[in-house]
Amino acid sequence: MQKTLHSSTIKAALVELGWSQKELAEKVGVTAQAVTNWMKGSDFPRPDKLLKLAMLLKLNFTELVAPEANSPIVAFRKKAGAKTTDAHRLKAMAMGAMLKPLVPYLPKLKALRTKINAPSLEYRAMQNAAKAVREKLGIGMQAPLLYQHIIGEFAANDAIIVPAMWGQKLRHENALHILLPEEQVTFIYLNLDTHIEDFKFWMAHELAHVYTPELAGTENGEDFADAFAGALLFPEDVAEGAYNEALKKHTQHSELGVLQRYAAKHQISMYTVYCEIENYAEANGLPKLKTKQQEIHAARNGNRGELVSEILFKPLPPDPSALIACAQSIFQSHFFEAMRRMLRENGTGAGYLQQVLDVSIHDGAALHAELLR
Repeated sequence: MQKTLHSSTIKAALVELGWSQKELAEKVGVTAQAVTNWMKGSDFPRPDKLLKLAMLLKLNFTELVAPEANSPIVAFRKKAGAKTTDAHRLKAMAMGAMLKPLVPYLPKLKALRTKINAPSLEYRAMQNAAKAVREKLGIGMQAPLLYQHIIGEFAANDAIIVPAMWGQKLRHENALHILLPEEQVTFIYLNLDTHIEDFKFWMAHELAHVYTPELAGTENGEDFADAFAGALLFPEDVAEGAYNEALKKHTQHSELGVLQRYAAKHQISMYTVYCEIENYAEANGLPKLKTKQQEIHAARNGNRGELVSEILFKPLPPDPSALIACAQSIFQSHFFEAMRRMLRENGTGAGYLQQVLDVSIHDGAALHAELLR
């Protein structure tokens, strides 16, 4: 179904601003016919034009875009302190709409998918869910979980990983989840320019979304995904041992050392270790740790290790061929393979690739050229 704009709302905004459709077209940087087509519902603006419309007309997403039963459902893995705005949602929803033509070029949908029935935040239920997933993956409850262990689960459940290189500081989000309800396909954008401990948590978080599609786009879904990620990466069996070891320490400093050692062994953040130990203590009616949350953040920020992109690519930045090969071999993703077929069959330009990957014109053109080689 073609996504459409709220023409009546746009017309009212134009009247208030004293603009004609022709003047709006000039300000957006498109032809008057393009605006006419948008208003009639025969075409839909690209993400950058949609953002410009929203800013010029001072309309939010729900005011600008007509509701649609099968609209993309989006969720962000935000950076600390980042605030999700209408502009972020508009951009992600537009990316989702643009991904729909790619779906026919992906492998056929799986007949069976893994699903967590009756997802709950209750401690025992969460631990049981984490245990079931680890058993499915063939990973013992005390073994460190690597992100490579769970990659196959995405492809097995029609979730397409899109590895991205968005930098460390310039973006609002480090991961983006786009579910296309009608097509029953999920696209998961993961920023490789992040620390391995964060990357593993995001992948576990996204896996929870894949297992609980009915919670997509809800606060309950985000809460469950965060709790599931912690339980999967640092389950009760490990948390119990870490708690007992930490409890024997007489100072907060030595207790912190225990948390640091467990975090390093499992390649996860000290904050995840701390939260899972605290959850274990609370569920079992045991005393809390001496260490406080602010002390965890202070110690954590001092030593973060390498970025995933630094581990995967030497030197940086990678050539387009290396990024495409990484998506296919490391992340078992069919994204670029499907994109190659679509570009060749339809003659789609580099601008499309730039928009759906949310990269620079230069990077979009380089990837486009590589895919058409």
